[in-house]
Order: sequence, then structure tokens, then C-alpha cells
Amino acid sequence: MTNAHPLDPLTADEIRQAVLIVRRDRGVGDGWRFASIELREPAKADLPALEAGRLARREALVACWNRADGQAYRATVSLTGSEVTNWEHLPGQQPNMTADEWHECDEMLRAHPAVAEALARRGITDMSRVLTDMWAYGAAVVPERHRGRRLGWCDVWYRGSERGNPYAHHVTGLHPVIDLNTMTLLELEDSDPGDRPPDVMGEYLPSLIPMPLRDVTPLTISQPEGVGFTLEGRSLSWQNWRLRIGFNHREGLVLHQVAFQDGPRLRPVAHRLSFAEMVVPYRDASPDHYRRTAFDIGEWGLGFMTTSLALGCDCLGEISYLDAVVHDSRGEPRTIPNAICVHEEDSGVGWKHVDERTGVEVRRARRLVISFHVTVANYEYLVYWRFYQDGNIECEVRATGILVTSHADAPGSRPANGTLVDQGTYAPFHQHFIVARLDLDVDGTGNTVYVTESQPARAGGDDPYGLGLTVTSTTLRTEAEGKQDYDWGLQRGWKVVNDNVPNGLGTPVGYKLVPSAAFPPLLDPASPAYRRAEVIGHTLWVTPYHQDERWPCGDFPVQSEHDEGLAVWTTADRSIENTDVVLWYVFGIHHITRPEDWPVMPSDIVSFWLKPFGFFDRNPALDVPPSHPA
Repeated sequence: MTNAHPLDPLTADEIRQAVLIVRRDRGVGDGWRFASIELREPAKADLPALEAGRLARREALVACWNRADGQAYRATVSLTGSEVTNWEHLPGQQPNMTADEWHECDEMLRAHPAVAEALARRGITDMSRVLTDMWAYGAAVVPERHRGRRLGWCDVWYRGSERGNPYAHHVTGLHPVIDLNTMTLLELEDSDPGDRPPDVMGEYLPSLIPMPLRDVTPLTISQPEGVGFTLEGRSLSWQNWRLRIGFNHREGLVLHQVAFQDGPRLRPVAHRLSFAEMVVPYRDASPDHYRRTAFDIGEWGLGFMTTSLALGCDCLGEISYLDAVVHDSRGEPRTIPNAICVHEEDSGVGWKHVDERTGVEVRRARRLVISFHVTVANYEYLVYWRFYQDGNIECEVRATGILVTSHADAPGSRPANGTLVDQGTYAPFHQHFIVARLDLDVDGTGNTVYVTESQPARAGGDDPYGLGLTVTSTTLRTEAEGKQDYDWGLQRGWKVVNDNVPNGLGTPVGYKLVPSAAFPPLLDPASPAYRRAEVIGHTLWVTPYHQDERWPCGDFPVQSEHDEGLAVWTTADRSIENTDVVLWYVFGIHHITRPEDWPVMPSDIVSFWLKPFGFFDRNPALDVPPSHPA
């Protein structure tokens, strides 16, 4: 095969090969759409033989559907054997939405006389400035008369000028409902929009904003002796870290086989790190927003939405880029140039001490950053995995882009569920729940998760001032116990420990998940939005590794009624003690919108950490050399 490693993503040629095999063996014709084509990653147990060449197997997973009858199928395709080895009918399921459907829907609606007439009544006649933005449905809000169809619903927006921001001007009260298989308008919801807000300034391009640009002097980052990392294909080495970089249509960036070179030993830390779902419920029951719950990963796919990165803008310094290959709904490969950025950054002081006799010892820290950026319609998500010299791993997400808005004075509007951000214009409150799938293998696969809590002493006895502080560690033995919620009052965290491997001090090695940006769903458990995404009900879930358990809200959340992922798997209450565990960490942004988020949102930054806890015997950055004084 063309790929050098069994975990490398499918190449363009392999995508074409998978499509040809499915068309040949299963009669998939021009009336079908391909929703997803990705590598079927090998099970952990098979990887050593595949890497050594003792086993030859390369497989693809293909999801597709017939537009004529709406029936969906999933195929396992052997690329080494040139055959479909499994063909699964998916009755009642809707595969992920595709970019082709989004663009075809927009083109169809802007040419539709009913849409043009509704806009003309509102004084909008230049259809070239109109944007229709298609969203997926949840089952509970699908009109009864349209059940069984593949549906989309749309917002309608318009630009104030040819290059203006379309999301500055919401056509409130106008919502097309579309059959996506026939690409026809089923109905046009058209209610009284009320008076259009006057004097909205929703522009962000320098030529359109009513203010001069400030003076900013250049900031240059250089590495005259070259970068400190080695990137060979998709294998990356830096400062004792070793890992592989993957990518697929749904998760986007995936990190494989993360390990730390500790003297003569290459010690595994994680088998696989990725984002498995992103749930964004809008908390506004008005006619414009009640359907607005997005599953940005399960419905659309971060890989499909990944954008090319630009040196000096998205990335600063000495940069190495990796391209990514996805595909359209006809199964044709599409390359995203510069999809992944790899570079080093200064990270301030790593450690320092001043001694009156020996003077100052200070070490500047640096970090390796692996990042990708995603545009999902109006929003951008910027994802950064950061590796540090002291063994820490940080995952940071920045949310930016344009807020969804609507008219505050329109009939049925609920401005109390949002914030006024411009004249007569409000942005609804909403939440971004991100589910990180953390398949940790701390010095091997025999891991146990402990919940750690800090407990203060009571004053009395031999501690009359109540100064004592202890930390309790409680074993999580089953999936039921593995459903955990953050507790600020106890400074709760979770350690992944290998009780089979002692460090030099005789205590077991581990890595600690240090939580932040965690918040409760604040949803009625009976609400449709919660029932589709029960994963958001806990900060952490712990499950035993299973190759096919990848999607916490189910394989196909489009038009779903309930969560078919973690909520179902964990009913078995399997053992999670001294075994191969997967952590599902839920974090994100509880977005109480602000005027300062308008017209383009400053990056809202959240993160979490994986920190070594007894994994090393002492500070692993003790060997970092001094910097040369400038």
C-alpha cells in the first residue's frame, strides 16, 4: 500500500479505490451520496504485527445513502483485498450532512421565486447579497408531516454591501424547510419580522469599519539554527516526545501513539487523543432559534470544515505544515493545503531559583504546538495541542467568528434569553460542549482511574489551627462510578494510574487530568436537546477500550431522538479497573454573549491539562540547558 504506517490517514488514491470498490460491488450509482470515507483504524492488538509487516491489512469505512429512497448503508472495505467485507443497512439513520448539500441548498433557495418574493416584501431584491445557512434537525422538532425525509432548515441573511458581513443582518421570521434528497423547498415559514433594526454596524473588514486601524509594530519570531523538532511523514519527535499525526473527516486532527523517551525507555502516555463530539444548544425558545442545536462533529465534521492556514496570520515562526485529504459527496478526494500546523513557541520561564551564594538559575521553557482551524458557518474553532518539556500536555480551544443574532423586537423574540449587541439586535445565550476522547495508556494498557479530592482538617487535637490538608484518592471500579462531575469545592481531579509499574520512589506512575472550563448543562433531562446528548450530563465518563466505541452521542446524530453512544454503552456497567481505559472529558464555553463579542468575536479561550503525576521521579525538565543572555 502507499501509506508507510497503518495509522496514516487514507490517501486520495485510497479514497478513490474505496469508492470504486463500493460502486462495483454494491451498485452504488450517481444518485447516491458519500457521507464519509475514512481509515478503519487497526485495533490496538493488531498494531505491532502491522507495524512489523507480519500482517498486511488496510481498510476503509464508507457511509453512503441512496437519494432515491433515502436508505443509508455503511461498508467496511478491504483495500488490500479489493472487496467489501461488510455491508450494513442503517434503516432510520441519517448520515452526516455534507458541504455539497449546504451549497446546493443555498443555490436552490436563492433562485427560488417564493424566497425572492418573501425577501422583496422586506425590501431585499439583490439576491447576490443573500445567504441561506442550512442546519440539521433533531427528531423532536421535525414536523410530523415531514417525518422520514432527510430535512434541513435554513436561516436567511443578507449583506449590507457586496463585501459586507452577511451575519450582520438576519432576516428574522423567514425559514425555508428543505428535502435534501430531492433538493426541493417543502415549505417557507414566513412570519412578521417586525421593524428592521436601524443602524446596525456588523462589519469587520478594515475597509468597512468606521474607525482607523491602530499602529502595531512588527513582531518577528525566528529560529536561525532551525526548528527543534523532526517531522518524517506523520511521525513527530521533539524534546523526548514521540507521536504520530492523524486526520479524518469527523474529528479532524488526531494524535496517535504519544510517548516520552525517558532515558533508554520509550514510555507510552496515550494511544489516541481527539475530539469526538461538540454539542452546541442555543438556549432560546423563540421561532428563530428553537431548532438550533448543533452537533458540529457528528453532523458536519471538523475535518470537512478544516481551513488552510497562513504563515504570519494563523501561525507565527518557523512552521511545518501537513496537508489533509477529505472528499466530496460524490466520493472525489479534496486536498486541504496547510491543514495542520506544527511549530515551537517560547513559553516563558520554565523554572527558576535565586540563591544568595550561587546566583540565578533560570530556564526558559518552550512548547511544541500542533494545531488546526475549523470554520463551521459563522463560528471558528481553533484547536491547539501543546507539548511541554516537563511532560505536560495542554489542549486549548479558541472560539471566534460571528455570533448568531436576530431582531429583538420581532414577534416571538426572546431577548431575555440573550444580550443586546447592536441596535435592536440580540445574540442568544448558548453553550459549546466539547467532548475530548482521551485513550490513555500510561506505561501500558493496565490503567486505573482514581478520583482525587482535597480535604481540609478541622481545628483541634494536634492541629489546633486547622492547617492540615489531605488528598483522598478513590478507585473508580465500574462505568457507573466512572460518571464524574467536577467539584470546585473539593478541587476534584482524576488520575490515570498504572498500579503495575512503580516509579523510583516506589509509588505507581500516573498522569492527572486537571479539569477546567467545565460547567453543568442547565437543561431539563427530559428536554430533547439533553436526550440527544446525555454525555453533557457529566464532566467525565470512563469506559473500557472498545475499538468501535468512538462517538459519544451515537454514530449518526443527524435527526436523532436520543443518545445512542455513552448513555447506552455504560448501561453494561463494565469494569474499568486495571484495564485499558478511555476517558471522555466534557468541557467548553458557557457563552453568555456580550456586546464586546460583536461584530466579530475576540477569541474565547478554554483548555485542560494532562500532567504527569509520579510518572517521573523528579522534574523532567531539570536537564534543559540555560539560555544565552541577549
